Amino acid sequence: MLTLIAAAAENNELGKDNDLVWHLPDDFKRFKQLTTGHHIIMGRKTFESFPKPLPNRTHVVITRSTDYSPKGCIVVNSMEDALAIAKNDDKPYIIGGGEIYKLGLPYADCVELTRVHGSFEADTFFPEIKPQNWKIMNSEFHDKDAKHAYSFTYETYLRKK
Repeated sequence: MLTLIAAAAENNELGKDNDLVWHLPDDFKRFKQLTTGHHIIMGRKTFESFPKPLPNRTHVVITRSTDYSPKGCIVVNSMEDALAIAKNDDKPYIIGGGEIYKLGLPYADCVELTRVHGSFEADTFFPEIKPQNWKIMNSEFHDKDAKHAYSFTYETYLRKK
């Protein structure tokens, strides 16, 4: 089951200048819990936004570059190649950025979305989840608190058959 996992604000904002525009520690914990042990598929800029490869995950980086070869990841040049690399994983994840989410959405069976309640200046956006194609299976609200400046909702969508 191919899953897109993201945190996006009310207008599908993902980030600005290759960084998130919020800090939600509980969302980071959830991301780690869900993706550990699996393939994570991402674009080059997303990979380069990490200080180092994330532990206990197979990094698959999609780039147009033919000479990109950072340590700790598998480099491919298309979404189809990335999916072929992850074919034996029962739950690979697409983790961004915006263009990679758009490329991956037609292949996805599931979307794990953290909807951040707010509006932000952004230059990167998550694709629209159209209700005719997706059914929300779970929704769990978290209010803002001392560690979280914004309220947010974990939403799980499954593709309609």
